[in-house]
Amino acid sequence: MTQIGIGIIGGGYMGKAHSVAMAAVGAVFDTKLRPRLEMICTTTEAGAADKARAFGFARSTADWRQLVNDQKVEAIVIASPQDSHCEIALAALALGKPVLCEKPLATSLEDCRKLVATAETSGVVNMIGFNYIRTPASQLAREIVTSGEIGEMIYFRGEHTEDFLADAATEANWRTRGRTFGNMGDLSPHPINAALAIAGPIRSVIAEIETIHKTRRGAKGPEAVTNDDQAQLMVRFASGVMGHIFSSRVATGRKMGYAYEVHGTKGALRFDQEDQNAVQLYKGDQATNRQGFTKILTGPLHPDYKAFCLGPGHGTGYQDQIIIEARDFLEAIAAGKPKWPTFRDGMLVAQVVEAAWRSHEQRRWVQVGEI
Repeated sequence: MTQIGIGIIGGGYMGKAHSVAMAAVGAVFDTKLRPRLEMICTTTEAGAADKARAFGFARSTADWRQLVNDQKVEAIVIASPQDSHCEIALAALALGKPVLCEKPLATSLEDCRKLVATAETSGVVNMIGFNYIRTPASQLAREIVTSGEIGEMIYFRGEHTEDFLADAATEANWRTRGRTFGNMGDLSPHPINAALAIAGPIRSVIAEIETIHKTRRGAKGPEAVTNDDQAQLMVRFASGVMGHIFSSRVATGRKMGYAYEVHGTKGALRFDQEDQNAVQLYKGDQATNRQGFTKILTGPLHPDYKAFCLGPGHGTGYQDQIIIEARDFLEAIAAGKPKWPTFRDGMLVAQVVEAAWRSHEQRRWVQVGEI
C-alpha cells in the first residue's frame, strides 16, 4: 500500500464531493494507492483553512500555484470554475503531476486541444470528471448495448434537464453571465458524453439553442442574461444511427433529469438518473401477452455495486459516483497510463458543443469533423 498526496482546487459543491471521495475510496475499493489529503485551495486563506479543517486536509492555501508546485502534492483534482481549468491543468502537467479535471475541460475548443496535446505528449495521466455515466446502472446499460442484447442500435435519445433557473424571478448570478456558464457549457456536456459512450462518435449535428428568460433581476435593476437556457440537437452518429439530445436548466419539475433511451432491433432500454439504481429493459422476444419494460434493480452482481453494498436494490448515490471516479483516477496513476474518460474525451464533447453552436448560428447541419 502506497500513499499519494492529493491537492484539490475548489472547496464548493464539487470540491467537497472530491474531498469526500478521496477520503473514502481506499476503504471502499481497497486501492493500491491510498490518497493523503495534503492541501486544498479556495479563494481566501480563511475559507481554505475552514475547508481543510472540515474535509481533513493537512494544509490549505488561497493560491493554486502554491498547491500545484508543492512537493507533497503529487496528484491534482481541479474543481474550480471552468475558466480556470486550462491554466491550472497546464501548470500541473508541466510538472508531471496527474490531473483529474472537472468538466468542461476548458472554456474554448482551442484550449481543450492545447490541453490534450500537452497531456498526450507528456504522457502524464489525465482524466475528466464525467461521473454520471459511471453509475452501476449506466455501466450495466452500456454492457447490454455493447453485447448486442437488444440487437443493432437504431436510435439514441439523451437529455439532461433541471429546473434551478426555471423561475423567472430567480436573480441573475454567475450562471446567467457568460456563454461558457450557460446550459451548453454546464448541462449539455453530460448527455453528449453519454451519447458518445453508448452510441459512439457523432458525425453531424443540427441544433437550436435559446434563452427563455432574457433578463433577470439584478442588484441595479434588470440584467441581461448572456447565455442559453436550453438546447435541442438532432444528431447522426458515425455508425449511421440517428439521435436526439436535449438539455435545459429551465425544465420545470426536473431535478436531475439525466436520462437516455436506446432502441435496438431486438429490444430497448431506458435510464433516468432520478431513479439511478434501475434500468428499464424491453426484450422483443417476449410473448405478446408478456411484453413490456422490466425494471432491473442494481445489485452486487452489477459493475462497482458490491464495493458499496451487499444488498440488492439498496442502491448507490451521487457521492458513490465520485468515489468510483476517484478509484479510476488512482488506478490510472498506479498503471502509469490514462483511463477513460481522458482529456481527449472531454475535447470530443467540446467539439460537439462547438458544432452545435455553429449549427445554431448558421442554421444548417454541421459536420463535427469540420470543427
